[in-house]
Amino acid sequence: MVAVVRDNGIDAQALESALRALAHRGPDGSGRWIAPDRRVALGHTRLAVRDVAGGAQPIRSADDRCVAVVNGELYHSAELRSELRSRGYEFTTRGDSELVLHAWREWGPAMLPRLHGEFALIVWDARRRTLFAARDRFGIKPLVWARHADAVFLASRIAGLSALGLPTAWNHDSLWQSTGLQYAPPGETLVAGAHVLPAGHWLTVRDGEIDIRQYWDLDYPVDPAPIADPATATREFRSHLTTAVTERLDADVPVAFQLSGGLDSSAVLAAATRHRGPQDAFTLSFADAAGYDEHPLAAATANHLGARLHTVAVTDRELAESFPAAVLHAESTCVNTHAAAKLRLHAAVRDAGFKVAFTGEGADEILFGYPHLRADLRGSLGGLTATNTASAGLMLPDGDGLPLDHVRRELGFVPTWLAAKASFGRRVRDLLHPEWSARFADHDIGRTVLADFDIRARLTGRGPVEQSSYLWTKLALEGYILRALGDGLEMANGVEGRLPFLDTALVEHALALPTSFKIRDGVEKWILREAVRDLLPADVVTREKHPFLGPPIGPHMRELARAVLTDPSVRALGFFDAARIDDLLKRWEVTDIAYRKLLDPVILFLTSVGILHTGLGMTA
Repeated sequence: MVAVVRDNGIDAQALESALRALAHRGPDGSGRWIAPDRRVALGHTRLAVRDVAGGAQPIRSADDRCVAVVNGELYHSAELRSELRSRGYEFTTRGDSELVLHAWREWGPAMLPRLHGEFALIVWDARRRTLFAARDRFGIKPLVWARHADAVFLASRIAGLSALGLPTAWNHDSLWQSTGLQYAPPGETLVAGAHVLPAGHWLTVRDGEIDIRQYWDLDYPVDPAPIADPATATREFRSHLTTAVTERLDADVPVAFQLSGGLDSSAVLAAATRHRGPQDAFTLSFADAAGYDEHPLAAATANHLGARLHTVAVTDRELAESFPAAVLHAESTCVNTHAAAKLRLHAAVRDAGFKVAFTGEGADEILFGYPHLRADLRGSLGGLTATNTASAGLMLPDGDGLPLDHVRRELGFVPTWLAAKASFGRRVRDLLHPEWSARFADHDIGRTVLADFDIRARLTGRGPVEQSSYLWTKLALEGYILRALGDGLEMANGVEGRLPFLDTALVEHALALPTSFKIRDGVEKWILREAVRDLLPADVVTREKHPFLGPPIGPHMRELARAVLTDPSVRALGFFDAARIDDLLKRWEVTDIAYRKLLDPVILFLTSVGILHTGLGMTA
């Protein structure tokens, strides 16, 4: 979806160009609306999931006062529809998007606590002369914005902003921060002038002024109430999960499930199967990559649940072929081949005739499932690096890192995952051109990463694992897992992701649980394991967390990286030191496998920078 506010009149051709840039997100049709005075325009590309015949957008109120476009899905819609009808509003569609139109008129921004689901929305209110936009609580659905020349642009992707007229130039500050901790600063992108509307926030444009405010945030209790009966807590958690899954089964098209060998996606599939019978599940297979292929466990789960399993086998050649497209759809740097694998997975979901795919994302955040959170709880790595080799250098530190003194002063410790990113950052920074690096001599990556967070309200008084999880959720989950690996690669194929573990009621229930119900005796996601123990194979229930990662760089990926990193236009940027890059590529070929795995994320990060530069036509 796109929106433009421009006093000097809407450029209709630019609006059409933006809709074409977003066509893959909504292959079932497009619509546009331009105000009579031609100062405001809204556009929408549609993925028809509910009210397939009658849910076209933009959707307008009967008196033409308000116009809305909505991306995603809203749940609890029957209750909200009933309440609005009792207040005199009439509905002309069966879809959930019309709810936004009437809820805005009734409550204004106060409608947002009543909306639950995966959504981004934009409303133009002619009477108030206000454009209103908002995102869901976790940022599952994307929304970016820019002020350029005499206009304000909003779109689902940076590509939409570019089509509307925003020049595509590098944001050097964001790229510098990314070279240190992988992620751009909160609210920023790698493109100059393109900003992210943060999760749980709303934005208004009125009389040329932009106002952004927060309506929801993670809030770990300072002193969680003790829970005397674990069995009761487990039953309540299972009830919340079941409700979250069953609500998301509501669609006018068939739905499918992503399935790995892990607990989270298996639990979601099990809950759906219990409610509706055998389902279609899609899993990836890296048959030539020992230690990364989860297909056997996924197949065991599918067989246990009676699911129809669709296996997507991916080779190194196919990963190399898909990696550039994955980076461009993610609009982000990527540090692993998992991006290319996800793109192929969702293409298979689409080709099989599905428009909706459930995922298990969010469980590790709300239930402290990552090994780096266990390290924060115990205050040391212990033996975690040895038993979680795939996480070394990405989520668990390996080697010296960039200094994070500001973080230590503010929090009293450095979260393990930030230390891991800092060790990755040191390896990247060693390859940067000294002249470019010198521009940022006064930049402190630790200060930047905390700058936009209310430390006193959200972190002070909480334990280290809660503080670490909060920051991870805001930076890694919102900024990379959901935006780049999730929606960016799902909607590249016209597939809508649904995330039961990020259901509002389930999340708020989990936030109130003591840490001991999440990590118990060194076992992560304890309450989830107990809640689904009777539904899944024992090997899945007891399996230690294994993050979804693609296999190490193979020969075809190596050739892609070499081609990109030796491209004259990429070298002319001046970001990287060419001699150091050449030396890295030589060392990579002869070093041992363990060290090569530490270099892989660095090589792929740099390669993705080059792909973004050439693929998006970026200027320095």
